[in-house]
Amino acid sequence: MVELAGLVILGILAQWVAWKTKTPAILPLILIGLLVGPLSTLFTDDGSKWLEPIWNGEVGIFPGESLFYFVSLAIAIILFEGGLTLRKSEIGNIGPVIIKLISVGVVVTFFGAGLAAHFIYGFSWQISFLFSSLIIVTGPTVISPILRNIPLKKHVSSILKWEGILIDPIGALIAVLMYEFIMVEGGQDFTRTALTEFGKILLFGFTFGFTFAHILAQLIKRNIIPHYLLNVFTLATVLGVFVLADIFAHESGLLAVVVMGMVMGNQNLPNIKELLYFKESLSVLLISILFILLAANIEYSELMLIYNWKALLLFGVVMLIVRPLGVWLSSINSGLRWNEKIFISWVGPRGIVAAGIASLFGLKLVREGVEGAEFITPLVFMIVLFSVLLNATTARIFARLVGVFIKNAEGILIIGASSSSRLIAKYLHDNGRHVVLVDNNADNVYKAKDLGLEAIEGSVYQDDLLNNIELNDVGYLMAMTGNSDINKTAINKFQKQFGEKGAFRLISSDEMNDPEVNPSEGLFSHTDDYIKLTEVARKFADIHETRLNSKEHYQGLLEISKSDAEIIPLFVKSPDGNLRIIPSHSAEVQISEGSKLVYLGKKITKEINREETKESYNEAVDDLETEREKQNH
Repeated sequence: MVELAGLVILGILAQWVAWKTKTPAILPLILIGLLVGPLSTLFTDDGSKWLEPIWNGEVGIFPGESLFYFVSLAIAIILFEGGLTLRKSEIGNIGPVIIKLISVGVVVTFFGAGLAAHFIYGFSWQISFLFSSLIIVTGPTVISPILRNIPLKKHVSSILKWEGILIDPIGALIAVLMYEFIMVEGGQDFTRTALTEFGKILLFGFTFGFTFAHILAQLIKRNIIPHYLLNVFTLATVLGVFVLADIFAHESGLLAVVVMGMVMGNQNLPNIKELLYFKESLSVLLISILFILLAANIEYSELMLIYNWKALLLFGVVMLIVRPLGVWLSSINSGLRWNEKIFISWVGPRGIVAAGIASLFGLKLVREGVEGAEFITPLVFMIVLFSVLLNATTARIFARLVGVFIKNAEGILIIGASSSSRLIAKYLHDNGRHVVLVDNNADNVYKAKDLGLEAIEGSVYQDDLLNNIELNDVGYLMAMTGNSDINKTAINKFQKQFGEKGAFRLISSDEMNDPEVNPSEGLFSHTDDYIKLTEVARKFADIHETRLNSKEHYQGLLEISKSDAEIIPLFVKSPDGNLRIIPSHSAEVQISEGSKLVYLGKKITKEINREETKESYNEAVDDLETEREKQNH
């Protein structure tokens, strides 16, 4: 009981440490597992582990083969959750370089790392290529935390993100095939049986995954499953599909659950977001338990097998030769610059699937007495641990060094995708700014995408946005929903990450009606709330520009707009085309010669001259001074 409770507590503690230090969770999880497992034998009197995963006499958690079963089921759930995140529309836009990375890059890693393992350690070809198949995968769970806080060009971060997502099932499939090759013996029978197993894995994996995905989707769409049972029913179905496919074709269950997740993730299911949140939480818990268990199950003698220069040499070849070679061959004629290729080559941490399947197959092959199998688990864990540690500590510095670090984060995140938000976002997009809209209303998101805008369905109360590495170039935040509480929450929660250069929100109706209240983060004007913005956008769905002659001209126009309910100033456009958001403290905006005022509403039909605007400005200043004198007396 103490060991089981300790597993969960230590696992969640490691996840919190990873979140706090902004590093991949796999790093503290493996370190904790090694500490309570093989390294703890150095501190105990009888040489026993603090945590023994496999039951041995009076100690241990999982008796007999049950650890293998738990690892298999946990990996199945993790891969299904990964499959749910894949979208056909996003895959179609990632470019040919991604396709080459998961094809050419995979081949280069498979043969390159296999040759290195064979000639450095002297493994048999079967064990060498099993090792190389296990380190093919990178994985979004290790890539995302590393890139999350590095402002990179969008296409660079997207390439790394989608490579990690798509390569997981490919690496798992290749590892399964290599395992089958090793388990089958004898000449022509070896090849014939292995190819037969390969065909069976593909057949039953795709068939069961595709079929049960559609069956479950129909049950959800027709409300045959009650809402409170949806998540656990899906979990039971995933486990059932995994086991059923595995019965028909050994190790086809992993492919089946990945296919099932991909098919379901691309259907218009009404509760897909809830399903994703549940599977994400479950995956976090399973990953936390799984990797402490797997690391703890390694024996100290196995660690000593790789405590030599050969392990470091193999790691160096994999990270400094094989990975760059795969990236460079995959990016020929891709349009990527040399510094972008270098950075992508540098960032290639191995992740969850590599360590999980390595432990599973390594344990099984050791039980079968296959020569060299005892090296598989510690070597793969070494690659995982060192690659994550290397990339987590150097990626930001390396990005600056090679010049892919975005110095000026000019992207704009708009919370709320209403008609007025879409109108403003379209103008920003057409003027060369990266704009992303976020709304929990699927219809608003669809309309935004239909305009060619980038939009995300989500809520400010969830942490999804913080994990989205495609928002790395965002430096401005505009909260523009009709709910003042949501706008304030967005500012408080996301200002540090997405509003480094400016975080603004629409003022509430109460704030607009109180002239003494003008929040520092107010957006546009002290007289513009959501209702006014929506009405003006509905009546005048146009954004105009007018040339500014001077600072007085600008301030005069602002004062006139405050008295005219059909004009809302939005931005100041500099001569070089740069757009600056107008805050409610609009007098602070600097005006240079040739600047323009960008405004929403009715078109100013005649140019307001210097005298008129100056007079309006002076009257406003006089009124303000009079009001202050009254308050002082």
